[in-house]
Amino acid sequence: MLLAASVISSCGTNTAQEKSEGFKIKRGTNLSHWLSQSTVRGEERKNHIQEDDFARLDSLGFDHVRIPIDEEQFWDEQGNKLPEAWSLLKNALNLARKYNIRAIVDLHIIRAHYFNAANEGGKNTLFTDEKAQEGLINLWGQLQDSLINFSTDWVAYEFMNEPVAEEHEQWNNVIAKVHKAIRKREPNRTLVIGSNRWQGVETFKYLKVPENDKNIILSFHYYNPMIVTHYGAWWTNLKDFHGKVTYPGIPVSKETYEATPDSIKPFIEQYTTEEWNKEKIYSQMKDAIDVAKKYGLQLFCGEWGVYCPVERDLAYAWTKDMLQVFDEFNVAWTTWCYDADFGFWDQEKHCFKDKPLAEMLGGKNKK
Repeated sequence: MLLAASVISSCGTNTAQEKSEGFKIKRGTNLSHWLSQSTVRGEERKNHIQEDDFARLDSLGFDHVRIPIDEEQFWDEQGNKLPEAWSLLKNALNLARKYNIRAIVDLHIIRAHYFNAANEGGKNTLFTDEKAQEGLINLWGQLQDSLINFSTDWVAYEFMNEPVAEEHEQWNNVIAKVHKAIRKREPNRTLVIGSNRWQGVETFKYLKVPENDKNIILSFHYYNPMIVTHYGAWWTNLKDFHGKVTYPGIPVSKETYEATPDSIKPFIEQYTTEEWNKEKIYSQMKDAIDVAKKYGLQLFCGEWGVYCPVERDLAYAWTKDMLQVFDEFNVAWTTWCYDADFGFWDQEKHCFKDKPLAEMLGGKNKK
């Protein structure tokens, strides 16, 4: 069933001023490359995420989605709203509620900040330009105008994805400003706040969490070891490596390393000495786990996953270990992603790309 042309009235909405029963999440996925990182518009974009997608996620056992959105899809360069994207987002949030799927609206890319700008010749101005920071606050003011009546139990805001500030305090200052602005209107809305430098676990100890606010979820992203999760990915330094990879264990053997062309060796050397397993994953996440425990807040891994061409036995072994760490330390999560290059669903062919993975993630397959 396609999304309805008109916006469905909100189901069980309440204003943000009412006391929330809690934005409770455990397992989810990103609806990526739809309202973010996509040039598709019109009917193709409208039809990309449909009612049956939410029904499918519910049937698999997922309880929430993260919906990345980009400034350029919602506002033109003059700051005028582009109505179609707003309608699609509202429809998606209503359909999510219909199927008991909570939703995190993630402002993924803005004109003043793109997480991959340095690698694509761009420049981020957000952390050095007060007008750019005011612009981010203004974007969220307009998003609040549109979303404020969605129940705080069912819709959360992630006010920026993967900050890349030169200094950690620059990101902390932006957090303080945006948090204050949103809280003036919505004291009970759950806000997802990530760490600096691509939401890496290694920077969690520098994160300044707004005080006396229990309606916050702390977020990190995790794809280590990259040689497993991004094997063959064309946009990485590992794209030309074709040797054998092992997980768990030492990913690249001495023999494989020696047989690798010299031009590639610098990118794989780090994977030749240390064992990777569940314990290693936990050791890297420990800082984030400890910070969340200190503040008594939910910890959330907003992105993690394996590139689709990666050998499935490797993908399943790593995924199983990730899920065990998440379960043991009460870390909620959304995979990257539902139907794109890390996904388990093929939207074009309307079939599973990897049903065993989907069932493992949804909790239907405990093997």
